[in-house]
Amino acid sequence: MNDTRDPIALPASVAGSGTLDRLIDTARDYAKASTAENTKKAYAADWKHFTRWCRLKGTDPLPPSSEMIGLYLADLAAPIGKAPAISVSTIERRLSGLAWHYQQRGFTLDRKDRHIATVLAGIKRKHARPPVQKEAILRDDILAMVACLPHDLRGLRDRAILLLGYAGGLRRSEIVGLDVNKDDTPDSGGWIEIMDDGVLLTLNSKTGWREVEIGSGSSDQTCPMHALAQWLHFAKIGFGPVFVRISRDGKRALEARLSDKHVARLIKQTVLKSGIRAELPEKERLALFSGHSLRAGLASSAEVDERYVQKQLGHASAEMTRRYQRRRDRFRVNLTKAAGL
Repeated sequence: MNDTRDPIALPASVAGSGTLDRLIDTARDYAKASTAENTKKAYAADWKHFTRWCRLKGTDPLPPSSEMIGLYLADLAAPIGKAPAISVSTIERRLSGLAWHYQQRGFTLDRKDRHIATVLAGIKRKHARPPVQKEAILRDDILAMVACLPHDLRGLRDRAILLLGYAGGLRRSEIVGLDVNKDDTPDSGGWIEIMDDGVLLTLNSKTGWREVEIGSGSSDQTCPMHALAQWLHFAKIGFGPVFVRISRDGKRALEARLSDKHVARLIKQTVLKSGIRAELPEKERLALFSGHSLRAGLASSAEVDERYVQKQLGHASAEMTRRYQRRRDRFRVNLTKAAGL
């Protein structure tokens, strides 16, 4: 029941051979690579939760039953007993996780089936809330954040992380996934190329390969390219991951790649140290900012044609880019006056 191997196998009519068996293994590897690692972990947890729920209800998760899945969704939204209700977005994610796992097992889960669709529509209507967006880190914010960092090796690294992430509109996984050169490591998420006018990043992101251009800044204190070059020079990094851990004494760069959680912690720590939104209690300030605050900051601060921001963020649509913009376009066009009032 809990076997999550991809069911790629030879048709019954085809005779097996060593060569074909090796191709099956290769195909399985490609199938696994089609979904991001973090997404697969979340989907695995979703499937584990659902199969446990099925056991408790005396039913089997295979083959898929739209009626049972409808009941499962209802139980998530309005559980019986002490279990807390979960958010609509999490319910939708769990449904996606179930659909993915059924697909890996050769089944199709029809999300438009009335038993699923009507229950989900009712859950959204009754429980859905406006999306909670993280606060954008704007120009003055990022300057204050990098200014509070020390000028030791750790400070050089973290300054490069913040400036590169902000100017590139990067996801935290994209920041820590960078290598110095192409094909340096098996787990590389892309590589850098420092040029005269800026840094070119080649990223293997959620939407596929894309290039991100990060131009030079107006001063060394705020220039992402300068910060990156300083970090690489003093950390003596010429191969492998760009952003790595530092020894306990703070004097040596180690080989281990940083976790993307470091970026989230760094943002929260520097938000507190720099006094951003100091009028709020510390707990509320910490809750306002996350790794996505860097992407939202670029989208909200860059006063250029929206197409350039969309390309930098790697969004397939302008609508997705606008979700990252905080207050940028509010009331810029006054349709009340345009309508003659």
